[in-house]
Amino acid sequence: MGQGLANIAVPGSLFMSDRFSAFLHSSARLNVDEFATVNRRVLLRGLAASALLTTTGGLFTRGLMAAPAFTANPFALGIASGEPAPDGFVLWTKIAPKPLDHGGGMPMRPVEVGWEVATNERMQTVVRKGTAIARPELGHAVHVEVGGLEASRDYFYQFTVGGERSPIGRARTLPPAGAPVEQVRLGLVGCQAYDSGYFTAYRHLAEERFDFVYHYGDYIYEHGMSQSATGRVVPRDFEETFTLDDYRFRYGLYKLDPDLQAAHASAPFVMTFDDHEVSNDWAGDWNPDDVPPELFVLRRAAAFQAWYEHMPVRKAQLPRGPDIQAYRRFAVGDLITMNVLDTRQFRTPSACGSGRRYNCVEAFEPHRTMLGPTQERWVYDGLKSERRRWNVLAQQVTMMRNDAEPDPEKFLPNMDMWDGATVARDRLFAAIEETKVNDLVVLSGDIHSNWAGELKKDFLDEKSKTLGVEFIGTSISSQGDGTDMNESFRLRIAKQPYVKFFNGQRGYLRHTVTPARWQADFQVIDKVTVPNGRMSTRKSLVVENGRSAIVVA
Repeated sequence: MGQGLANIAVPGSLFMSDRFSAFLHSSARLNVDEFATVNRRVLLRGLAASALLTTTGGLFTRGLMAAPAFTANPFALGIASGEPAPDGFVLWTKIAPKPLDHGGGMPMRPVEVGWEVATNERMQTVVRKGTAIARPELGHAVHVEVGGLEASRDYFYQFTVGGERSPIGRARTLPPAGAPVEQVRLGLVGCQAYDSGYFTAYRHLAEERFDFVYHYGDYIYEHGMSQSATGRVVPRDFEETFTLDDYRFRYGLYKLDPDLQAAHASAPFVMTFDDHEVSNDWAGDWNPDDVPPELFVLRRAAAFQAWYEHMPVRKAQLPRGPDIQAYRRFAVGDLITMNVLDTRQFRTPSACGSGRRYNCVEAFEPHRTMLGPTQERWVYDGLKSERRRWNVLAQQVTMMRNDAEPDPEKFLPNMDMWDGATVARDRLFAAIEETKVNDLVVLSGDIHSNWAGELKKDFLDEKSKTLGVEFIGTSISSQGDGTDMNESFRLRIAKQPYVKFFNGQRGYLRHTVTPARWQADFQVIDKVTVPNGRMSTRKSLVVENGRSAIVVA
């Protein structure tokens, strides 16, 4: 899997028309109404040319499910695939001709949406097709769980509604569990504050045509935004998100971004969430603003519904009020076991009120947890039974000890990270050692900078046993342009010899995985506060299987 992808040059018109691609890359100049309305001639193919409509017997004209007559592009929020499996994946879209209007510009009734999956990029060889119901209860979102496909190959997909066709997207199935795999290429990305800068890095990620992409969270930011914000123009003022409509509008704004749409159309995503999809630094039913738990869970329920509506995830992730099943496991042939963790719903309230704290004794309390007892057991059982060449914990916040104090005589940890629950980290490390896992890779995000480090049994002892490695991805745009290195970080890194690399710019990680080695390429962009920043590879690091040591490629 993936070996061929790395050697094939794929034109930009592979999964969308040249004219639509041109629209995407010029959209930063459009106002919000133009941004939500693609020229219909770009996407419209005549009713007579639609094989889907001629084979469904006129399903689009029946009763309440008939599509309205669209005066704007119903696929303004793009398309996506996700949750790859050996026999299929999830297809997603949301019918919203006016995403920043109440109801997305849709009538409050169900609408039928057609979908097709083909083996070629021009949709000439259709192997699966059907219809899905876009319901107002879910903001006219569509989640199609496609099965019965061949393993380890590319597929292409498209939606149709009311005579309008979406762009064509690319998805890919995984190899069968246990099957030999020579190579997998995956992306690591997250933290994309709209008002901090442009999503240019996503345009470059789209060109990678990854086998799949892991998004570690902070897809949106819940804070209020002003039209005077730096980074790029916000089309109108937005207050902080609290209600379902608030969260829907915020996702609508983000997903209108053409580079984000291109990334989703290029490869399947494995999605999770961190804190800003709900509220900064939240933990279970607690939040730093001391909102009563019975009220905070109402906000969490609204946030989770909006997250589900906008993500290419399975029905298993449909929230039940304020609860959602987010942790799950992916097997990639005989190469990777990928455990997607949830470090938000089940953790104990942050020690000492969250944030950076000196001398916080609460962080060492034995009852503290990041995963909760049920998820902890699930992780431990997986480490014992789901063994492949590489065992991955794909999660959200920094696991390695992270000192934010340049002064060598002081220690300043962040209570929102695993440093805020040190006994929970010790339990996890003990399980890793007990199960003799010697090929552990932790993928994280959250802190808007690139890090690579070795996970030590005792971080204060440089000679202590190394239990795995951690690669932390920077942000797409959060905190603006950033910088490669400064004196404060230089002093911090000197105090932490297990840290092997740091960079404070924006971008994403490219991971190339073979049975023998794991290579991480840190892709950084020089500026996000202006369009069309320049992308480059800042560093390439390698871990040899069974070694748990990071070296320069």
